[in-house]
Amino acid sequence: MRRYGLSFWVIVLWLLLSLLGQWLPLDAHQIELESILQGPGSSHWLGYDDLGRPVFDRLLAGSYTSCVVALTVVSLSLVIGTILGTMSAYLGGVFDLVITRIIDIFLAFPGILLAIALAGIMGPGIDNVVIALSVVGWVGFARLARAQTLSVKHRDHVIAAQVMGSRNSKIIFRHLIPLITTPLLVEATFGIASVVIAEAGLSFLGLGVQAPDASWGSMIRDGTRYMLVAPHLVLVPGLALMIVVLAVNLAGDRLRDWLDVKTNRVEERI
Repeated sequence: MRRYGLSFWVIVLWLLLSLLGQWLPLDAHQIELESILQGPGSSHWLGYDDLGRPVFDRLLAGSYTSCVVALTVVSLSLVIGTILGTMSAYLGGVFDLVITRIIDIFLAFPGILLAIALAGIMGPGIDNVVIALSVVGWVGFARLARAQTLSVKHRDHVIAAQVMGSRNSKIIFRHLIPLITTPLLVEATFGIASVVIAEAGLSFLGLGVQAPDASWGSMIRDGTRYMLVAPHLVLVPGLALMIVVLAVNLAGDRLRDWLDVKTNRVEERI
């Protein structure tokens, strides 16, 4: 944890602020007309927006939004994609052919464009954002789970379970999925960063969280109109988004290296 220790604490801080922001005496919707477009100062750390609302309070509210959406979408995508990918590789036949073709169809479209199309069809709102991103996100987990399952389905203990007459569901959930958990966890880590960016992008386009609720993407969108007179309206949520995504990606790299047994052995020998 020495090299990526800072990224770990950034993620912990992000999670804590997302949770504590719901309990702290903050009001992201409070309007103070005399403080419109006021910059950071002693009265309020991060200044006020174009409606006189405190940027710090709205930043915490946006942090909660990004955290909830990211964890929900990645959890749903991980579960659905892992089950479908593992079943596809293990059962084979027509089921494998159908799942593979569905994955190919989804991969033929850019994920963010497909999410935008789905969010546009279903309408704006955080629930629809979660659904749209989950529909797009499960494909990567399914493809990875299928590839990993193909490499472990012929191991001795799996064949022994088949010979003993174990049910397919038991073999999948007890003997196959535990073997492929490591790469899926690493993929989930990078998926959190992707979802945070995707949620901010959808909110920036007006397809995500709706006013008066806060989102880092909507804060950046509203602040672009006042870049010259109040740059903090874009810089604050933009830097928060960059720092969180960078920290999650670095943590994912560290997790991948830590779970890689071969890499650890080489480092120990060096």
